[in-house]
Amino acid sequence: MILVRDGFETRETWPFECLRCLRVWEEEFVVRHFADDHGNEVEIWLSSGVAVQPPWSGTCCPGCGAYHVTSFPSGYLARHPELRPEAELVPELVPVPEFGAAAASGPALEEPRTPLRGAPVAGRLLVAIGVPVALFVGYELYRNLVVVTHVHH
Repeated sequence: MILVRDGFETRETWPFECLRCLRVWEEEFVVRHFADDHGNEVEIWLSSGVAVQPPWSGTCCPGCGAYHVTSFPSGYLARHPELRPEAELVPELVPVPEFGAAAASGPALEEPRTPLRGAPVAGRLLVAIGVPVALFVGYELYRNLVVVTHVHH
């Protein structure tokens, strides 16, 4: 049995970024610091009252579930507000146009659009992989159809 002497707790906010989906978020932790009679120090990390691994050990992205996550220094997002997670977008309510003569004379109302956060990354990834593959396949077809057929004639 080890007797723990004094202890104290601190609150730490850790900002993270997922390197897969580029989501940025913050998590708040309570860190309990203890020392025993032999001078050994122990930290217990809590998130929402539950003991968890330290933030540098296996953090998972809440958006896509990836474990390829990096963290920023404490207070980094306060100094760089452009990186802060955006507030959840609430779509505006648009009145439904009435049927009949009144609706025909007014302008058409569009449905509100909410931006897709992961779409630009997926599109760039598709282009980055698809273009080289298409060029390679095109070259192989050209080489097999044109160059090889001229050599055999």
